[in-house]
Amino acid sequence: MERYDYVIVGAGSAGCTLANRLSADPTLKICLVEAGKKDNSLMVRMPAGVGSLIKEANDYNWGFHTEPQKHMNGRKLYWPRGKGWGGSSSINGMVYIRGHAGDYDQWGQMGLKGWDYASVLPYFKKSETLDRGENAFHGGSGPLNVSSSPMSSPLYRAFIQAGEQAGYATTEDFNGAHQEGFGPYQRTIHKGERWSASYAYLRPIVGVRDNLTVISTGRVTRILFEGTRAKGVEVVEGKGGLPQSIFADAEVIVCAGAVQSPQLLMLSGIGPAAHLDRFGIKAVVDSKGVGQNLQDHLDVTVIHDMTQPISAYSMQKGLKKLGVGIRYLMNQTGPGADNFLQAGAFLKSRTGLEMPDIQLHLVNAIMMDHGKTDPQKDGYTVHACQLRPESRGTICLASSDPFADPAIDPNHLATEEDRRAMRQAVKMVREVCAQAALKPFTGAEIMPGPGTVSDEDIDSFIRRTGETIYHPVGTVAMGLSDSQPLDGELRVKGTEGLRVIDASVMPTLIGGNTNAPTIMIAEKAADLILKKPALARQEPAEMAGA
Repeated sequence: MERYDYVIVGAGSAGCTLANRLSADPTLKICLVEAGKKDNSLMVRMPAGVGSLIKEANDYNWGFHTEPQKHMNGRKLYWPRGKGWGGSSSINGMVYIRGHAGDYDQWGQMGLKGWDYASVLPYFKKSETLDRGENAFHGGSGPLNVSSSPMSSPLYRAFIQAGEQAGYATTEDFNGAHQEGFGPYQRTIHKGERWSASYAYLRPIVGVRDNLTVISTGRVTRILFEGTRAKGVEVVEGKGGLPQSIFADAEVIVCAGAVQSPQLLMLSGIGPAAHLDRFGIKAVVDSKGVGQNLQDHLDVTVIHDMTQPISAYSMQKGLKKLGVGIRYLMNQTGPGADNFLQAGAFLKSRTGLEMPDIQLHLVNAIMMDHGKTDPQKDGYTVHACQLRPESRGTICLASSDPFADPAIDPNHLATEEDRRAMRQAVKMVREVCAQAALKPFTGAEIMPGPGTVSDEDIDSFIRRTGETIYHPVGTVAMGLSDSQPLDGELRVKGTEGLRVIDASVMPTLIGGNTNAPTIMIAEKAADLILKKPALARQEPAEMAGA
């Protein structure tokens, strides 16, 4: 019988962070259980490897698919999610974004004490080392290395200039005083390597701290309860393997992500009783909000041919690809050290909004259908997503088999406002791409294509081609209402000794990429668990994202 103080389920962005912070107390015994492998692949380490990791299921990518989307021509959308050490931070685009200050102030206004922007900013700073040094908004001594984009292609500078020419603002730091406008992205790349949560938090302590045990390729199939108290987990190594019980004297902490945390809770009897009953699962707690409130950023792409051979394609075509690999292996430089995503924008789709509701990612390559389609030519892609969709979806059980995928229904484009915002985003991107600054680089429009002009045509294009940009949250939300499964300290209501800590806890989707906020949540949660005083609130003269 194996006993620990804390058992953490999932070595993703949150799980790695918690394993580090909790095991810093030598009096505690910590067990971290991960269903995937150690992140030893060159494709994980090398930033340019992101394309191969994202496009199909593999050792580091669960490769889920959604239920047919009724507002998107009945399509089943492909949903990559991270598997193995680092979770999605090992396969993501390495963009470091926190969201808008208003996102967190909204959480505070919901009654979630300590989750307003001034309260969470110190935890963002605690997690971070920015290459330009510490300031009012950034940390200088945290585990997560964040680098400023080198703007290594003239395309990125031209994109920002085109935004200016179209009448939009510019900003030097999306995570600083002003989020709105066009500007360079900060990235979780350090000395040419992907700086995942594993590299930041887990790898430095494995084999160093005797009080931390990491189990890889161990699938947690259910949480073990004694009454309503979580007492441990059942782990199976490979389908058909013998279950092993691992016990937690203090808490079980579920960090399996927005898709699999609600699945594991429901398999364990925490969820809507009527739904569980359909699969022969007895409810430990009838928690109706588990698996509800799914929110995600739907993405649409505007793609152009490029008239100059400066995209990722020309840098790596033919025999050059071998040279790129050799150069990277020798000194972690060159195209292999780039994610080809160095600039973007946060914009408002209409007047009267307090915060930007559209995010743009410029990719110096043709990025079509998650990279599954490669036309083998130079081009550039502008991804546009709606930041605060009204649509709400669900994660439900499809089977009582813990090795089966859950039923994922993001319910994209369910409201007219969501359809309007996405339509307007396409129009805004086209306007920017038509500006003089981008003319030296811009060839024919590949997508949506010159025949897509009317609102009806654009709506049809979005339904046919829209995809996730990988930011699902909210399926085990914290909040004060009975419909929200967690309290403000991320404890599962109606149970003892059980918390959920990952992107699923966000009551609302933040306006940006979700990796940095998930790490922040885990940093703050570690202090809550260890009963440390909260870091002092920090209210800069100008709030970030204003």
